[in-house]
Amino acid sequence: MMRAKPLPLKQALALALGLAALDQLSKIAIVFWAGFATHETRHILPFLDFTLIWNYGISYGLFAEGGTAGRIFLIGIALAAIGFFTYLMRGAEHFRLSVAYALICGGALGNLIDRLWHGAVVDFISLHAAGYYWYVFNMADIWITGAVIILIYDAFRAE
Repeated sequence: MMRAKPLPLKQALALALGLAALDQLSKIAIVFWAGFATHETRHILPFLDFTLIWNYGISYGLFAEGGTAGRIFLIGIALAAIGFFTYLMRGAEHFRLSVAYALICGGALGNLIDRLWHGAVVDFISLHAAGYYWYVFNMADIWITGAVIILIYDAFRAE
């Protein structure tokens, strides 16, 4: 079975920028247009709430107490990740990998913009069921998680 050709670098970068833009639009809608207050919750669906959280750390709020030095470190990590996955995009062997790398770059860029603009990442999507709540996340996190799923799938997929 033949694999689809990778996205040309310009298209993969355009996809990453488009995803980062969608992420930013969703956050602007929550913070500015809808006027959410921090920790305010609005019920959207029986399993979905929007709750504005300012995440000063990384996943699950880890390393949030780092202050300015921690923020600069996380900005550096995001820049390094964007650079590394852009480099991988250039040599992607097939379509799935180029899309996965673009998803990571778009997600990392979306969260990087938050850190630069707000000093923290805007999280607002809260999924729950039967009294159990998942951590609050954003669209950029969805892009990155989707990329990880694609990469795991690709790693186990036989030629």
